[in-house]
Amino acid sequence: MYKKVLIDGLTLLPRGAIRVILLVTDALVLLGALACAVLLLFGRSGQEWPDKLPWIFVLLAIAGPTITFFFNLERIKLVVFNSRDVLKIGRAALTVTAAILLGATAVGVDRAIDLSLAVGLIAFAGMVGVRAVAISILSGFRDQLFKRQKVAVFGAGGSGIQLASALRQSPRMRPEFFFDDNPTLHGMEVGGIPVYSPKNMIVEMQRHGVEKLLIALPETARQRQKALVEICDRADIPVQILPSFVDLLAEKRGAVGLRTVGPHDILGRDKVDLETPEIARSYAGRIVMVTGGGGSIGAELCRQLIACRPAKIVVFEQSEFNLYKIHQDLCERLQGVPVDIVACLGSVTDSVRVRHVISTQKVDIILHAAAYKHVPLVEENELEGARNNVIGTKTVADAAVDLGIERFILVSTDKAVRPTNIMGATKRLAELIVQDVQTRAPKTKFAMVRFGNVLGSSGSVLPLFQAQIEAGGPVTVTHPEVCRFFMTVAEASRLVLLAGAFAEGGDVFLLDMGRPQRIMDIAEQLIQLSGRTVKDPVTGEGDIEIRVTGLRPGEKLYEELLIDNDNLCKTPHPKILRAEENRLSEIEIAGILREIQTAVETSNTEKLRTVVSERVDGYHEQAASLEA
Repeated sequence: MYKKVLIDGLTLLPRGAIRVILLVTDALVLLGALACAVLLLFGRSGQEWPDKLPWIFVLLAIAGPTITFFFNLERIKLVVFNSRDVLKIGRAALTVTAAILLGATAVGVDRAIDLSLAVGLIAFAGMVGVRAVAISILSGFRDQLFKRQKVAVFGAGGSGIQLASALRQSPRMRPEFFFDDNPTLHGMEVGGIPVYSPKNMIVEMQRHGVEKLLIALPETARQRQKALVEICDRADIPVQILPSFVDLLAEKRGAVGLRTVGPHDILGRDKVDLETPEIARSYAGRIVMVTGGGGSIGAELCRQLIACRPAKIVVFEQSEFNLYKIHQDLCERLQGVPVDIVACLGSVTDSVRVRHVISTQKVDIILHAAAYKHVPLVEENELEGARNNVIGTKTVADAAVDLGIERFILVSTDKAVRPTNIMGATKRLAELIVQDVQTRAPKTKFAMVRFGNVLGSSGSVLPLFQAQIEAGGPVTVTHPEVCRFFMTVAEASRLVLLAGAFAEGGDVFLLDMGRPQRIMDIAEQLIQLSGRTVKDPVTGEGDIEIRVTGLRPGEKLYEELLIDNDNLCKTPHPKILRAEENRLSEIEIAGILREIQTAVETSNTEKLRTVVSERVDGYHEQAASLEA
């Protein structure tokens, strides 16, 4: 109990009281240093002590606190005591040495140089030593009182050192040692903490009773981070990718938290480099219209377009709030870049408004990202989904041809391939419409880009899971075997811009995204990267529960990117592929459009579903929700 009182007393005292204690302590150390120096130089008997020696004690009693106050030694925090603080104490000790030398010389004390040097050295050692002992005692008390968890830090670089320093004052964790890939650091100590080779990492952690690994590597070392997570996962050792040490020190949200997990942390593959000169050349000096410019993809398209230096970006959006947000964002990002930003409210289903904006703004290129994309919502609002995704695409495509647009890029989805929901079916119909329009538009190049799931976009698993973890769970997964292809918002937007550069007419572009990932694996990984553990359904141990809710209406277990895997063609970029797929005739497309228009105008959902099931190749409704 007395330990807790001592720690609380030292940490909860008013700041002024703590400073007074430190000032008095340093003054006593200085007087003690003078006494030790006198005993060493002049003996214990006192017979050989200089007559004027009492004046030196008086001088030091006055000058000592003044010097320590001048150098702000009382402001040094023990919890973050470091080499800069030692240097500050050294300067103060040197000043004390000079003061003793001047005072002793002035009053005629024998051996003034020896006395001043001895006082300075002993004072320096005393002030550093007192603080080191205090840190050791408080750290020991803290370990016993709070039972701090032993952790290892991977990465003895700048961020790792800062992290270890911050952890010294944490009541929850105590850094035992570093691991680092740099062989020159092995066997050394950094900030008093030993550095080990990661070769026997798991063995060392188990031997020393270390309970968790904290990864403090730079953002560029994602592959190494992923490998470490996998190694620790196999050994059943919790692992965290760390936030800024300031957040760790503050212990936000009631626990030592992680930095926000970024989309790249759960991609399961390296980021695809889509930086090519074709993008800038294709859009520089052009007037580009982005429909749905306030949405996740549309907004990122607008941001990336700024770097291409178009003459103007026309943001077309039906949500006033989203349009306001992206307009403000783009204006702040310009910073002298000569790009005009024009914000236009309107719906892609309004032919008059669409044509007016295109003609008055003299648009050259259209990036069509306006769509209703959330599967469950569109499943319950089929007619509006068809109106926006099918009729809206037809409206904008026809306007592009009639007004002489150079290029038209449709943003599509992997859910358009053999769809099991109305959203996917309407996007497939939009693709077919664009391909059909291309056959009668030799002056306009049409292209489509087929995405996987875009991490970080509205409605994606990343923000949903993060919010559920933040709330303490449960994290909801519809089925344990659901798999999806994933890409980041930046990759998706860059792919659209590249498609515009590579378009030859009626093309379907897609990104090589590697293998699809299980949503269950992503949920578990996010929980671990957030510093929590998955709750065991049998024992109840763990922090966050993963709850299987069953497939939603229209949801598939597996998504596909291609209708026919044999019709792939290469592009100038190794990670971007072009698909050659079957098209419907002009008569077939016209018939589909008439029937959908009739279904929408008469609010006939049955007719819409009949059209979709008969005309969309591969469409089938999901039989039932599969439970785990």
